[in-house]
Amino acid sequence: MEKTEVTWDEFDAFRLSQGVGRPGSQPTPADADAITRPTPPYADESFGFGKGRQPVISVQHHAAMEYARWLSAKTGHAYRLPTEAEWEYAARAGTTTAYSFGNDAGKLGQYAWYAGNSGGRPHPVGGKAPNPWGLFDMHGNVAEWCVDRYDASAYGRLTAGTIGPVLLPTEARYPHAARGGSWDDDARRLRSAARRASSRDWNRRDPQSPQSIWWFTDATFVGFRVVRAVEEQENLKGLRSKITTESR
Repeated sequence: MEKTEVTWDEFDAFRLSQGVGRPGSQPTPADADAITRPTPPYADESFGFGKGRQPVISVQHHAAMEYARWLSAKTGHAYRLPTEAEWEYAARAGTTTAYSFGNDAGKLGQYAWYAGNSGGRPHPVGGKAPNPWGLFDMHGNVAEWCVDRYDASAYGRLTAGTIGPVLLPTEARYPHAARGGSWDDDARRLRSAARRASSRDWNRRDPQSPQSIWWFTDATFVGFRVVRAVEEQENLKGLRSKITTESR
C-alpha cells in the first residue's frame, strides 16, 4: 500500500501525460489499452489549496481507477485501489480499537488533519504521525476511494472473524465506498471502521451535460491511494472502470 495519499505531483504526471493511448504512442499491456487522460476540469481542480505534495482532491472513482491503470502500464506492475477489507486491515495495523492509536479521540491531532485542526483545508501528505505500519494519513486529510461499490448492509451480513469479499464496481456512477474521513470531518468519521458512500450531491454544481466522470465540483474531501498485490485474487486481475459518459 502506498505510504501516503496520491499527491497532485503524482496525479498531474498522469493528467498531463501526452500521447497515452493514442496512435503511435508507446504500446501498453493488453489489459491496459485505451487509457485516457482526464478531461479539463470545470474550475480550478485544486480549489485554491495548492498542488505539489498536497493530496489530489475531487477526483471521481473512475479517475482514480484510470490513474491506477496508467501507473500499471507505466511501471509494468499491477496497481489498483484497495478493497474495503484491505483498506481497513491496513488502517487498523493490527489494532482493534476505534483508531490505530487507541480509543482516545483526543489524540487525533497527532495523527490526523480533521475538522478540529485543519483550518478548513487539506494539508501536504505525511505531515502527521504514521500508524503502526508506517502509513500516513489513514485517518483524515482526505477520504480515500476503495475499489468497492458501497453497500450499507454488507458488513452487517458478515460473521465474526471474517473479512468481506470485494463488491466489484459496475457501470453505475454511484455509490462507491470511501474510507478514512477527511480534513472536513469530525472524529467519528475518522474511525478505522467508518464508511461513507459517494452520491450525486458530490457533483451537484457541474453544469455540463453529461456531467464529468473525472472531476467532482462538491467533494474537496475525497482522494485516494493505491496498492500492489503480492498475489492478486482472480476477480481483481485486469480490473478496470466500466464507467462511461453514458453511465448513470
